[in-house]
Amino acid sequence: MSGGEEYDGGIMEKEALDFGTLRVSGLFRKLFVPTLLGMVSVSVVTVADGVFVGHGVGSDGIAAVNICIPLLMLFTGLGLMTGVGCSVASSILLARRKVRAARVEVTQAMAFVTVVALVALTPLLLFPQQVAAWLGASEQLLPMAADYLAWFVPGILFSLWIAVGLFVVRLDGAPRLAMWSSVIAAAANVVLDWLFIFPLGWGVMGAALASTVATGIGGCIVVYYLGRRARTLRLHPLGRSRRSLRSALRNVARQCRIGSSAMLGEATMAVLMFTGNQVFMHYLGDAGVGAFGIACYYTPFIFMVGNAIAQSAQPIISYNFGTSDWMRVVAARRIALLTALGCGAFVAAAFVGFPRALVGLFVDSADPAARIAVAGFPWFASGCVFFVVNLAAIGYFQSLERVRPATVFALLRGLVLLVPSFALLPRLLGEPGIWLAMPLSEALTCSAMAAYAIGNRLRRE
Repeated sequence: MSGGEEYDGGIMEKEALDFGTLRVSGLFRKLFVPTLLGMVSVSVVTVADGVFVGHGVGSDGIAAVNICIPLLMLFTGLGLMTGVGCSVASSILLARRKVRAARVEVTQAMAFVTVVALVALTPLLLFPQQVAAWLGASEQLLPMAADYLAWFVPGILFSLWIAVGLFVVRLDGAPRLAMWSSVIAAAANVVLDWLFIFPLGWGVMGAALASTVATGIGGCIVVYYLGRRARTLRLHPLGRSRRSLRSALRNVARQCRIGSSAMLGEATMAVLMFTGNQVFMHYLGDAGVGAFGIACYYTPFIFMVGNAIAQSAQPIISYNFGTSDWMRVVAARRIALLTALGCGAFVAAAFVGFPRALVGLFVDSADPAARIAVAGFPWFASGCVFFVVNLAAIGYFQSLERVRPATVFALLRGLVLLVPSFALLPRLLGEPGIWLAMPLSEALTCSAMAAYAIGNRLRRE
């Protein structure tokens, strides 16, 4: 093998997943079911967190937490960006039987997010009040928002380990381990939420601390697996010479370039919440932010469904792209998009059919925020199918290292179309227009991707 690299047959053992020969539909199912369950468990935790805050603190507590979420999602985007880039690069290296290089890529990715977290999180811990005010917290919400930030921020490092590590664990042929690490952390979060908010009465601080402890558990499971139990993609000692450092910086830069649209996808969520908070506050006050906060507790669930589809297809697409097996690449793309259509329709039906039940999980029906949310959920639901399909399609471009279209479409849905939609639709349509900003942005992005695909096909013909 070139470069003195050895091939570890572990990736091709019977108990591992062979991305090059197994039936594509079966491979996708083996990856998608545990990946979806693991990610849904994370979303269930988010919902449970909001349920406990809503009933233990009230709609102001939900609004205070929602004020902080955009900043926290940017760090999640960093983890997803690095995880996607690392997974794509490692998949291609494994397809070319360069196992040692793949291990180095994984280790460099984990080291990168650790260093960035330690540097970036320090000012957030030192100045939570100022950060909460900058995020748009009103005078009434500021104390709770600052409390939430101060106790949630330490857990972001563990969240980054999870975001990167779960990509690698699935690629290593252990999707069930990835699922269980998420499920265990989710269960711990739910139990601790109840303990800290109700018996101990710690309010939003308790919710933040519960999340920090739970992500710590999940992060440690992932790091232990990569360090001790991984079949092929074990952590590898890194060189300390200048040459090794330059090589590591080049690899990390490539990972970030490949995964940049994943960062933009998470940034879309952050922009959605940040801009939505401002618009709802302007038109409907704190009750409007509380109503939007309830929707935002469900939005990560929609995001996780789309992300699970993209992440399940990614190793299949990247591996077969590395071996130039385009029939398998196209088969994985088709399965991913069909799954996205079905899942998006299911989620939309839930929002349209059961808005009172979904809102009632968080706040009493007499709360002003509840009325606003119940009226807005059906409008918000109109964007769910486009939302999930867009995530799956952008994930396809990432898997092929097609950074430009992935980045362009991520920017379209997250900034170019979303912010003007929030600015214009409320003026044209009133309160429904606020809820329709996300659906319009996602629908226009989906139309642009369809036009791009048709144009490419016509050029090839």
